[in-house]
Amino acid sequence: MKVLHLDTNHLLLLEQLNALGFTNDENYTDSKNTVEQFIHHYDGLIIRSRFKIDAQFLDAAKNLKFIGRVGAGLENIDTDYAQQKGIKLIAAPEGNRNAVGEHSLAMLLSLFNKLNTADKEVRDGKWRREDNRGLELDGKTVGLIGYGNMGKAFAKKLRGFEVKVLCYDIKHNVGDDNATQVSLKELQKHADVLSLHTPETPQTINMVNSKFIDAFKKPFWLINTARGKSVVTKDLVAALKLGKILGAGLDVLEYEKSSFENLFTSDMPKPFKYLIAAENVILTPHVAGWTFESKEKLAQTIVDKIKAEFC
Repeated sequence: MKVLHLDTNHLLLLEQLNALGFTNDENYTDSKNTVEQFIHHYDGLIIRSRFKIDAQFLDAAKNLKFIGRVGAGLENIDTDYAQQKGIKLIAAPEGNRNAVGEHSLAMLLSLFNKLNTADKEVRDGKWRREDNRGLELDGKTVGLIGYGNMGKAFAKKLRGFEVKVLCYDIKHNVGDDNATQVSLKELQKHADVLSLHTPETPQTINMVNSKFIDAFKKPFWLINTARGKSVVTKDLVAALKLGKILGAGLDVLEYEKSSFENLFTSDMPKPFKYLIAAENVILTPHVAGWTFESKEKLAQTIVDKIKAEFC
């Protein structure tokens, strides 16, 4: 089989596929239109997020047997059309779930203990102990929306704290020893913290809007390490101003492009400007699953799944 790699990944992916007898070509610069001219020569495709694999691309890929996406989600692929064509879709959520769980916990603890503002103030020569008095997780209820690989990883990290963990998922019977599955209404009634672990789907786009936020019985903290478009940023900002949301840890943003282009332009949206200035908001550049360890794990997961299916 001939495999085309469109994004750089851990070297083990190339090395192990070579050892399994695959022919590997690398192309990290050509445009989507250019790649479409020769993609029919390939049986396999390895991507991260360089461009969208749409119906036009899939029609050009006449001999494609699999697409390996070195990441958790498949939203940059027309999955329905690919499956109609009999193309095997391979993702690797197992590869970065631990990293996402740790990042989610780090954001939550940093928000509760005001670590970002306290650090900045000390560096600026300010010693404000009372202003930086923190909160403890002990006794809080953490609500998770989405209880797959990422949600389960975060719940596992929370086991060392005296917290109650609730989860809501469209799938039935996914709860376990680390989280009790409940209805969305029940989660909104009890949660002190909400953490999102959902893929990008028509159901999750703009999910966290003003109506959704108002349904919570208590002010809550928001963690989003999932997909930026799940949160309507202007509604988040309004809730932060009103105290309905007490603070937010955001690894992903509504304004992101799938190709991870720079967000810092001269015409930044006003809600984004607010988030940048807010002391009760922590922002990271879509790196929750982006560790040295996860880079290797993601590649290994893709290799293992290709091997199991085609060798």
